[in-house]
Order: sequence, then structure tokens, then C-alpha cells
Amino acid sequence: MILSDRPSEWDKYLLGSVLFISLLIGGGTASGLYTDTLIEVAAIISAAAVFSQSSGQRFPRSVLWLLMFAVGLVILQIVPLPAAIFSGLRPELLLGDPRLAGERDFRFVSVGVGRTIECLLYLVASAAFFLSVLRLRTEQVHALLPFFFMGVICNGLAGVIQYSLSDGIAIEGLLPFTINAGLFANENHFAALLFVSIPFVAYYGLFRGHLLSGSLGLVTLLLLLLAAGSRAGVLIGLAITVLSIVFLSARSRVSRLSILAVFIGLSAYTIGAWTKIEADAIDPAFGRGEFARTTIEGIKENWATGVGFGNFQKAYQIYEKEEMIFKQYVNHAHNEYLEIAFEGGALAILLMALYFVMLFMALTKVRRDPLQKAAFLSVSFLLIHSLVDYPLRTEALAMTFAFMNAIIFHKGFAGRSAQKNELIEIDHNGDKLFVPIGASS
Repeated sequence: MILSDRPSEWDKYLLGSVLFISLLIGGGTASGLYTDTLIEVAAIISAAAVFSQSSGQRFPRSVLWLLMFAVGLVILQIVPLPAAIFSGLRPELLLGDPRLAGERDFRFVSVGVGRTIECLLYLVASAAFFLSVLRLRTEQVHALLPFFFMGVICNGLAGVIQYSLSDGIAIEGLLPFTINAGLFANENHFAALLFVSIPFVAYYGLFRGHLLSGSLGLVTLLLLLLAAGSRAGVLIGLAITVLSIVFLSARSRVSRLSILAVFIGLSAYTIGAWTKIEADAIDPAFGRGEFARTTIEGIKENWATGVGFGNFQKAYQIYEKEEMIFKQYVNHAHNEYLEIAFEGGALAILLMALYFVMLFMALTKVRRDPLQKAAFLSVSFLLIHSLVDYPLRTEALAMTFAFMNAIIFHKGFAGRSAQKNELIEIDHNGDKLFVPIGASS
């Protein structure tokens, strides 16, 4: 009987399947979708399976502590606390229902416990997927990219079919939400998936020897961004393409002529993007500016505790101006940071600040690995997009965000870069080989 020392590969297929499925059915924005619950359960079970086996990969302690504090903050919002704590900290209308706590002397931080529990499951699933990817070997992390690309391709094909049939086709009955762009309910979130894919497509073209297919993929993504009609998506898609080429090509072997050809193509794309933006009317009276002003008013009165995660829609209504109440209601602040601050209070603001510090510190460590650089670009622009939208409120983009952060904070890439620095490249009968410095040939 022969025993193989080859490490198992089932964990990468398991996590890759979760990522792929989330991109297929996780594009809804409404609460209580059974598809989101399926993804969350699959992510947690898959993470448990990955954690059941030993791994040589270590977690960054700072990241682990940040996740623990984030989960603890959400749990704190659904724990009955003495009512005296809330005295003077929030308006009477937002004191919560004492009947849910069992006695009138106790109240919850969350004004809607059910919605906060949904957010807790959402956070735990994303964190579990993130940590399980951190436990993979670096080559397994690379192997998750095809699953991601398959999900993007499926969304792109759905978008091509929709835009080829009409300008505003909607698909109902296939998923528990109406599909309006790709496999997403919101065209802005579809655009977000497209532009976060651009650095990875550039990485494959520049570093994996697939320049032609990478260029075709890049052109397709940019054309889909124009067709999607998201102003932020078009602008970010243009910016992230330029930065991806500049940021990644510095260490690649692609000729300068190829880079010049790409920039000429981007110039033409800029003209089309500007025409698209100018053609769309922007409503300054009832738009994101008004949402932000109203949300800030809510933050001022609830800064200590927040209103509970998942309760933006319920709490926002008491701060709306009378002349701003229409048939359509505001479901999100269209600014992720303001919404998190409104729902989570001062502690949530502190955790966001800590994450940004950690992300900035990670930038100094990812400069040597092109895949980590690509992930850093994608995460950065998704965070920029969150200034004017709420892309991370969809399971598809939340799992993508967790995957990209796992690439950034994975300790295995640093070790591999250190090994490469101790090797030199030689030509042996036409083959490129890496040998230790100082070794005799």
C-alpha cells in the first residue's frame, strides 16, 4: 500500500464553491432572503470543515482581535441592558421595546433585534470565510481565483444577454429578488463586481502570460461598465484600470509598447465614459447629499450606542424632513461609513478607523507580490465606492471583499517573497530555474 504525502486539496474546492455560489445568487439587497441564508450557512459549515484540519498558516493577531471586537459589538446590541444606561443617550422614540427584554427595567441597544441578529449571521459568515482562506496555502489561495472569475463571467454573460435584449430588462422569478443587472438586483453593485475584477484580470495578463485574453477581458469589463449605466462604476473602472496597469506593470515583463496600446484604448474609453456621465441627470435636491445630511443628524443623537445594525431604515424615518417624504423611501444612506456609524455608534467608528490603519500598514508589506497588490487595489476602490453606495450589503460582494482581504493579510505571501529574494533565476537547457544564491551548478 502506497501512502501519498501530497497535501489535500478539497478545502480550496470547498471554499471556491462558496465564493462561486455567492456570486451567482448573492446579488440581492433586501433583508431576509433565503439565498443569503444559504450562502451564510454554507460559508460557516465550510469554514468549520477547513478549521477541522491542521494548518501551518498563522493568523495576524491584529486582524483576529478586530474581528472579535466587531462580533462582540453586534452581540452587545442584542443583550438586555439596564434601562438607566440609555438615559439621555438617544431620543425617546428610539429607546427600543422593553417587552422584548422581559422587564421594563431592561432595554436593548438595537431598536430591531431581529434585524441585528441577521447582521450578526452576515458578519460571522463573512469572517469565517475570511479566516478559512487565511488558513490555506498560498498556492491554494491562487487556485481560488478561477472560481472568482467563473462567477464574474456568469454575471457578465447575464449582463450581455440583458443589454442585448433591451435597455431595462428585469428578470423575475429566478431568484427571490428581481434581477436588474447581471445577476444583481442593483446595477451599481453589478458595476462594483466588474471594477474589482479589473486588477485581477490585469494580474493574469501581466504576470501569468495571458496578455491577449487579459486584454480581451479588460475590454469586456469596461464595455459592460458603460452599459450598466453606473456613474460611479464608470469613473472607478477607468481609475482602477489605469492604476492597475501602472501599479502592476512595474515588475512585469510586458513590453512598453503593449502598455502604450492599453493607454490609447483607455483614452478612447474616457471619451465614452464622459459622454455617459454627461447624459445622465443628477438630482441634487433629493439624492445622496440629502441622505447624508439626514443620517448625520441621526448620528449626532445616537453617537454613543447607535441604533443597532440593520435598523437604518427604521431609525432614518424619524429624522426625515417633512418635504422629503415621498412614495419611495430611503432604505440605505448610500454611504457605508455613515450608515455604520449611525447603526453602531462610537465603537463602530473606532473599529472602522482601526481597520483602515491596518490596511494602510499592510500596503508596506504587499508591494512585492503582484496578487496582493491587485487585491489591495480592488479593496481600496470598493471602499471608495462605499462612499456613495452600499455594495458590501450584498452577500456576493461581502464574500468577495472577505476573499480579497484574506489575500492582503495572508502571511504566506510574505514568506514566499522572502524565499524568492534568496533565489536567482538561471537558464538550464531553455528552462527557467530558481536556485539558492551561492549554490554551485
